[in-house]
Amino acid sequence: QVQLVESGGGLVQPGGSLRLSCIASGFTFSRYTMNWYRQAPGKERELVAGITPFSGSTNYADSVKGRFTISRDNAKNTVYLQMNSLKPEDTGVYYCNLRKQMRDYWGQGTQVTVSS
Repeated sequence: QVQLVESGGGLVQPGGSLRLSCIASGFTFSRYTMNWYRQAPGKERELVAGITPFSGSTNYADSVKGRFTISRDNAKNTVYLQMNSLKPEDTGVYYCNLRKQMRDYWGQGTQVTVSS
């Protein structure tokens, strides 16, 4: 079965950096687009970034362009989210996402808190 396990969250000061990781299993990782979403308290879950399986093309939410970088290592079945110049509004639970056969799969999420 599909499993997505995120790690790397934590408490960081504004302007700081974090690198999130998501280890995937239960499917052929190299064939699927992978996404990172986040959900802030009281808000809907939103797409942060995505990366395609073959060309590695990426897309980002406007709010994170130029600060966040999504990447993948198909040999390790892992997708990353490098987050730089973090802002308080980046606070939330970050989720790894796979859409496969019209179904969404989610990890358990990792908390990111940006605060001084």
